[in-house]
Amino acid sequence: MRRREFITLVGGTVACPFVARAQERTHRIGMLIGYDENDPEIQARLAAFRQALEREGWKEGSGLRIDYRFAPGGPDQAQILAKELIALHPDVLVGNSTPATAALLRGTGIIPIVFVGVSDPLGNRFVGSIARPGGSTTGFTNFAPSMIGKWLEMLKQVAPGITRAAVIFNPKTAPSGGSFFLEPFEQLAPSFAIVPIAARVENADEIASTVAKLAQEPGGGLVIMPDAFMTVHRQLIILLAARYSLPAIYPYRYQAAEGGLLSYGVDDVDLMRRAAPYVGRILKGEKAADLPVQAPTKFELVINLRTAKVLGLTVPSTLIALADEVIE
Repeated sequence: MRRREFITLVGGTVACPFVARAQERTHRIGMLIGYDENDPEIQARLAAFRQALEREGWKEGSGLRIDYRFAPGGPDQAQILAKELIALHPDVLVGNSTPATAALLRGTGIIPIVFVGVSDPLGNRFVGSIARPGGSTTGFTNFAPSMIGKWLEMLKQVAPGITRAAVIFNPKTAPSGGSFFLEPFEQLAPSFAIVPIAARVENADEIASTVAKLAQEPGGGLVIMPDAFMTVHRQLIILLAARYSLPAIYPYRYQAAEGGLLSYGVDDVDLMRRAAPYVGRILKGEKAADLPVQAPTKFELVINLRTAKVLGLTVPSTLIALADEVIE
């Protein structure tokens, strides 16, 4: 073999791996999270999502890039950050909360979107149907309106003296402006001998004044609507409920763990974990339109007996027996 041919052969052999590596495509995911980046609950969700992606063969930093944006400030902030993510031309977008998903859909009808933790994708017109979403969007719901009956029943069991209950929510961020849960709340409350009150709030001051007004008369209670705004302000609500001795039921485990009386609802970490395979399938070429919207499969009842004691309430043993976690 002549020297020039040998050099060409060796040079080509050595270069091939580098050429192949340079040609490997980096896939990109854009995530818009409607909550505070520093919230431990949100970090737990994201960690579960990344771990589930790895099990599907997608590892961040190794052929995969994930761009994160956090929008605890509500729809206006979400819209600005959605535009930033869309400008990065990701292969798929993930929206965690109703406002985040709405912002992404207003920005693009082309890039596939997987939503996580949305109660009313039909009412919000995110999808055409549950079984066959159509368009470019699919995802994972968290609560059905029938949950209102469960919340009222459990709240009345723990605090039988309740005669008035306010469902508190932000109409700018709650599912379908709040009507998704408000309508069944107003229909079902009288069957529990409870007068329903719609408590619309849009900032922390309105939360404080609404709770204080409810506490002016005896027999008051609170139902916290599943709403990104309520999650962001949950510590304020828990503090106010304790200050005014108001029994309250929350939709998420971490709200009871942080001092709320009791919670009953879905495991949002599990929802985010389940969303990862959908994202992986879309990255491999499947269409969001062909992936049915999935309902939650894991629900948790958490009772905080410490808070019950402070409020002077006795939790029925039958309810304690049903609890997934009892905080003593």
